[in-house]
Amino acid sequence: MDDLRINGERLWAALMELAQIGATVKGGVKRLALTDLDKQGRDLVVRWGREAGMSITIDQIGNVFMRRDGTDNTLPPVMTGSHIDTQPTGGKFDGNYGVLAGLEVVRTLNDLQIKTRAPIEVAFWTNEEGSRFVPVMMGSGVFCGAFSLETAYAAKDTEGKTVGEELARIGYKGDQVPGDHPIGAYFETHIEQGPVLEDADKVIGVVPAVMGLSWYDCVVTGMEAHAGPTPMGLRKDALQVATVIMQEVVAIANRYPPYGRGTVGMVQVFPNSRNVIPGEVTFSIDLRNVNDELLNTMHGEITAFIDATREKTGLGISLERVSYYPPCPFHPDCVGAVRNATAKLGYSVMDVVSGAGHDAIYAARLAPAGMIFVPCKDGISHNEIEDAKPEHLAAGCNVLLHAMLERAVAV
Repeated sequence: MDDLRINGERLWAALMELAQIGATVKGGVKRLALTDLDKQGRDLVVRWGREAGMSITIDQIGNVFMRRDGTDNTLPPVMTGSHIDTQPTGGKFDGNYGVLAGLEVVRTLNDLQIKTRAPIEVAFWTNEEGSRFVPVMMGSGVFCGAFSLETAYAAKDTEGKTVGEELARIGYKGDQVPGDHPIGAYFETHIEQGPVLEDADKVIGVVPAVMGLSWYDCVVTGMEAHAGPTPMGLRKDALQVATVIMQEVVAIANRYPPYGRGTVGMVQVFPNSRNVIPGEVTFSIDLRNVNDELLNTMHGEITAFIDATREKTGLGISLERVSYYPPCPFHPDCVGAVRNATAKLGYSVMDVVSGAGHDAIYAARLAPAGMIFVPCKDGISHNEIEDAKPEHLAAGCNVLLHAMLERAVAV
């Protein structure tokens, strides 16, 4: 059993074929959730699953579960999966790799006529990216009860089309109640979407946890005035005060390494005129860290800094936390299975805490879960030039195979 390896060429060929659905001129993929292209991608993957002898179940939010029976089907399945929807300027590997790696595990077991005691399932979850409909990670979120099916169905895109309508239109509004589907353990393979593995020259990232995040909207209100006649000491410049807060966001993250993150990614300046002192600035704040204690400390520091800045400057400053995802530690048994598989296969390895959200976060609320990372070129993802080496993708899939076999037990 230690000598088992997947077919890397077949995995790569499947990734390249799926990438043709929604292919962009720059070599990426645009396959937004619940579009006609998403239907084509879903149909292809489901066909591949059926050809591999798997049965198909679709739930009411459009999550698809492809099942390979075990010798004891009363056991909950050992599941793997990810998503096949992409960003508007997405790549070939984000999400898609996790789904097709699971399919390759099944194909390999079929080739070698290996049976498992527990069933094995490959899932792909609806609207993970959240680029057409919000919230993100919609399918897995509904599945685990993070929000209701009704809330998801009512979500609209920019054209006013709803998730419920679009699921029905493309034929993926299934019958199974989300969550009425047992999971014994869940694994997700993914490109890292960051530069750590490549920088360290490691092949496999063992993921012990996913960072938590707090998102905020901050509004600084001053007063517009003419840029020429108004002396510097008499200005109420909202932008200059906003930039002080922005710098503190970065400073707070740097105070809590190695996993502290602080980002201002969106800024709106009013009236946004060259010779007018800005009267109002609205901007986003994104704080992340690996555990609740650190994230709460960072929250307290940005709140206190804004209170002090408001008192010092006399300007109006509001801060609203608009989203919070708690840190997600993965189960020691699944993390251990990934470590065992990596050691058995002899790949170079390091721990990598994920800074991005994944469906595994929601699956972990219902069952033991773990993740496997492989490098991506220059750490670039959510970009048409996203790239990964075939040998790294094969290595991650080999680790997935052995980790799943440890949980499903070959017989």
